Amino acid sequence: MRETTTEATVVERPPEPDFRTITTEELVAYREAENRFRASGAARVVLGEPDAAAVIDWQELALPGRALPVRVYRPASTKDSGPAGLPLVIHVHGGGFVGTAAQCDWANSHLAARLPALVVSVEHRLVAPGTALPHAADDGWDVLRHMVRHAEQWGADPARTAVFGESFGGLISALSAIRARDAGLRLRAQVLVNPAVDVTDTMDDHSSVAEYAYRPTRALPQLRLLRRLSVPPGTDARAYSPLYAEDLNGLAPALVVVPTRDAVADHGRRYAERLRAAGTPVRLTEYPGAKHAFLSLPGVEPQAEAARKEIQEFLRAALAQ
Repeated sequence: MRETTTEATVVERPPEPDFRTITTEELVAYREAENRFRASGAARVVLGEPDAAAVIDWQELALPGRALPVRVYRPASTKDSGPAGLPLVIHVHGGGFVGTAAQCDWANSHLAARLPALVVSVEHRLVAPGTALPHAADDGWDVLRHMVRHAEQWGADPARTAVFGESFGGLISALSAIRARDAGLRLRAQVLVNPAVDVTDTMDDHSSVAEYAYRPTRALPQLRLLRRLSVPPGTDARAYSPLYAEDLNGLAPALVVVPTRDAVADHGRRYAERLRAAGTPVRLTEYPGAKHAFLSLPGVEPQAEAARKEIQEFLRAALAQ
């Protein structure tokens, strides 16, 4: 069980470093300080208050060769009696080299309480020298397989499972959906919010990257750092870029959510086009004027609530008995 920072704790947000020149030591220090802030009560001004009708706690899963933390969200009404056949949503937070499941408490707690569902958010390994995208992708996939295999022990229905990811987490969730199809694991749905689905050399060649490279945030240096850390030398980046997957047929129906003021907006748009062309059902919804990571910023992004409700209703229909 991890200690959760209380609202009374005063945690200051660290200044954003220069991602063009950041060293490994500086990255680790920044990541630790930034994630402390994101998990603190002070961050709820921008990250939103969790739904009081959900219970949230940390658990640890025993996965092949490692133990991995997950953040678990349940309807409060099931706390004492135990959930009975709830649908299962495997969530992956945004952020590749920085980020924590706790930053998504607002959206995930609302989903857990209002679908209702068991939502399990993966505290995946963050990319850094020596820890690349394949590690994070394996974390997402191994948690999905573990939870489906043991769903009944958690009071969940393995036949009603969906994946849900944001940004870098959208990339991991898209990869998990492909691996699920190949392994014969049937998913009911995949929800990809501002997904970054291209980590090849073409990652920043998209028009949206050129338009929003330095506004409203300094996205381009972060994308380039993410690409450099994600793919080890000698690795075929296309193998970890769903946009370039050879076969996208037969995947779980997808909801792709795209904020338009986002450097990776075209990643989501192009991926939705490829899914549709392959015959996979897909709904693409754009939120004009919304910025990257808007779903996890309801305190400053007015359209976060509308997107959360759309995701909730999409999953409600997909996960119905």
